[in-house]
Parts: sequence; structure tokens; C-alpha cells
Amino acid sequence: MQQSSLPAALSPSRLPPSVLSSLTEWLSYMQGIHVSAIDMGLERVIPVFQALGITQTDAFVFTVAGTNGKGSTTATIAKICQQAGYKTALYQSPHLLVFNERVRINGEMVDDQTLIDAFAKIEQARIDCGLTLSFFEMTTLAAFLIFAQNHCDVWVLEVGLGGRLDVVNVIEPNLAVITNVGIDHVEWLGDTREKIAAEKAGILRNNITLVYGETDMPSTIPPLMARHHAHLLQYGKDYGYRHTDDAATWQYSNNAVTLSLPIPNLSLHNTATAITALLASPLTIIQDHIQAALPKVKLAGRFDSRRMSARQWVFDVAHNEHGMQFLLKQLTPYVHAYQRQHPTAKLHLVISMLADKDIEPVLAQLQQFSQTVMPIDSVHSGVISHPRASSQERLTELLPRYFKAVSIFEDLNLATQSVIDHSQDNDLILVCGSFYTISGVLTSQSLSE
Repeated sequence: MQQSSLPAALSPSRLPPSVLSSLTEWLSYMQGIHVSAIDMGLERVIPVFQALGITQTDAFVFTVAGTNGKGSTTATIAKICQQAGYKTALYQSPHLLVFNERVRINGEMVDDQTLIDAFAKIEQARIDCGLTLSFFEMTTLAAFLIFAQNHCDVWVLEVGLGGRLDVVNVIEPNLAVITNVGIDHVEWLGDTREKIAAEKAGILRNNITLVYGETDMPSTIPPLMARHHAHLLQYGKDYGYRHTDDAATWQYSNNAVTLSLPIPNLSLHNTATAITALLASPLTIIQDHIQAALPKVKLAGRFDSRRMSARQWVFDVAHNEHGMQFLLKQLTPYVHAYQRQHPTAKLHLVISMLADKDIEPVLAQLQQFSQTVMPIDSVHSGVISHPRASSQERLTELLPRYFKAVSIFEDLNLATQSVIDHSQDNDLILVCGSFYTISGVLTSQSLSE
């Protein structure tokens, strides 16, 4: 491979791997190319994207932005498209256990060598352009290259951060989805819903359809829609859902149809938003496709209930106030049903968060849940394995303000063992706060089993 002729300020500290290197070597290398992990803007990305010659002319593209619910929404769109016979590409981030989770075709993770070959092409293109790219920019472009090379019929793309300046926005969407707008990533997107919404609405294009998943739309979105002559489908006005008397079914409705459907594994709200996007597209999607697909849609870490170590665990990546509110709304009927089956069961919490998150509103909601729905018997925390992790000192400062029985450790392996030691068979354990919290606990459990 041709070596970099970049100026010293742009050159990585070591030589790039080759197509014969391992995926681990490539991922490690790409984390050190750029000066920062997050660098909003497309001015470095677009020249590399153009040099690669990535085209999407034959594909229909769904681009999904939002503070929470993007993973569930994209997974549902992709599974229904696959059920309908379309060759479907799905891009999501971050991953829980292995990087390959981010890049899927027809539900299957792409293999290591496919990723490595794509990384090598991206690396050569960025060197030829004399530019550096962040880890997320490199890996996202690699996904797009793979999708184009495999001539996928449908691309379902989850925005990483915001929308307007996110690398996903180099791809022209045919239909846009904004699941919701909450306060998160304020240092990059702004400190109000209006500012954040304007960033997310940056995925709009002329004459596009936007599916918006909330009744309360920030005031900055309508002017951007008017500028693009976009068509709006909004939750509560143009589509909705309701539970039925039959516990196994629910009812989706929009202005044209009403569908009786099987209860999905993921949230009804995000499922309804995904169905609305599909029915608004020119793709051939019928009720049979939706009915067959919904029971198959699963997404690790999204209200993910598992039986491990003789205990019932619920994993959810909720990591901000809006996401925690959504999680606890789902958790309330779940714990009531669980208590009916296991009257003596106690609830335990494993939580850790990144330092740049607003931790206290999340803890306050969990405290209220403990006081009004089901007492949290013990709390266990450890430092996430991530450069932006909240420190043990910070966790020690905050958690005892909200809970009494708190144990805090230097890592999540110890926190996981602690919650097992402090719980009994059939107790309920909630794990939340970050993708990295879920990953750490799942990894710890897999190593111990």
C-alpha cells in the first residue's frame, strides 16, 4: 500500500495496516488518525466520499435522526423491507459487543475481511485527498462503500449525532425520519430543543417526506420544512396506535389504513413510526410483510429482557432524561407483571454513564420510580471502559444522593459480580445508562458463564 505523504500535522503516529491485517488492528489504527473522536462538519468527508465514487442511484434511502429510538426504528424498517424481498442494508451505531453489528445486509453482519477491504480503500482515498477523518467518519464511509458494492435495494441509515453535519448526511435520503427531540449532546448540538431540532432537520431535502415521531414539534422544524417543500407525517395527527383487548395484538392507523398487528419485541411507538415511513415510501409493502416481520425484529440493549444467572435482567441503553422516561414507561407494566409471577422478587440496578451526560436528571427519574413503582433494593456501578467515562469519584459523589444501598467499583466486571452477590434467584436486575454499560455487563456475564 502506498504510504502517506501527509504533512506531519496530519499524519497518524504509525503506519496504516494492510488488507492482511486484522479487524482489531484496523479499528485501533483508525481511532488514532484524527485529533478528536467527534469533529462535526462535512468539509473533510465530502472530498473523500467523492473520490470513492460511492453511488446510491438505484437504492431507496431512509435516513433516521432523533435523540432516542433510532435503533429500534431503523431495525424495524430494515426487517420489514427484508421480509418484502428487498436486499436491505442497515447501518447503526454504536455497537454493543462486536463492531460488525454496525453494518448489516439482509440482517447479517458483514464479515471482517469485507470491512477490512473497505477500510483500506477509505484510507487510500483520504491519503490521496490529504485529509484526516475521525473513527466514525472512516467507518461510516466504509459501510456506504460496502452497501454500494453489494447493490442493495434499500439503505436504512441511522444518524450518529445531530444530522446536518453528521457523516451520514453525505448520502441523499429519499425519506427522512426524526424520532423525537430531547436534550442531549448539548456541547455539539445546542442547549435547547429548538437548536437541537434544527440540527436534526438538516437531513431534509427538497420535496422529501418527513415522518416526525412526537406530537410536540420544536418551532425550528416547520420553517426548514417550508424551505424544502417537505411533506410532514406527524405522530398524533397523521398516524397513531392503540392497544387492543387482545394482549397479543395492537392496532396501527394512519389516514388511509388501519392494521391489526402482532405485538413487537420493541416499543410500539417506534414501531408505528417505522411503519409510517415504510407506507409513505414507494416500496411495495403490504400488511403480510409487516405481520411476518414484527415478531422477528430484535435489538440488543433496547428493553432487552434476558434470563442469566437465575435472575431476570433488563438491558436498556437509555442514557439521557428523555430516554430514561421512555424506558421507565415501558418498565412499569413489566415489573407489575413480573411481581405477580414472583411476589418476593426484588429490583436491583446496575448503572454507569459517560461524563458528558446530564446524570442527575436520569438518577432523579430512577429514584422516583423506586419510590412510586417498585423499590430499588441495591445499586451497583463501575467505571465504563471508555475515555469519556464518569470517574469512580464522580459516581461516588452522585449515586448516594439518590439511593441508599450503593456499591461503586473501578470497573463493570466488579459491579456485575456485586449485583449477583447481592441478589437472589428470580430477582430483577435493570442495567442502563450507556451502550458501554450494557456492553460491559454483557461481556462480564459471557466471560463468567
